[in-house]
Amino acid sequence: MKVFVDQQRCQGHTLCAMIAPDSFQLSDIDGTSSPVNEVVPPDQEDAVREAAQSCPEQAITTEE
Repeated sequence: MKVFVDQQRCQGHTLCAMIAPDSFQLSDIDGTSSPVNEVVPPDQEDAVREAAQSCPEQAITTEE
């Protein structure tokens, strides 16, 4: 599975990093998110899916 964050949509709500802290990192400048790695380890896939569904801006997409 791969994960992507649309930087144009991300508003820095930080929910993704709270739900999947090993998969998302936050910018020190504006708090926006980016994936730690594009390829998600199998043990983190469920948390990344939950983070994508929880994003208020729908900025996170996944590809199986």
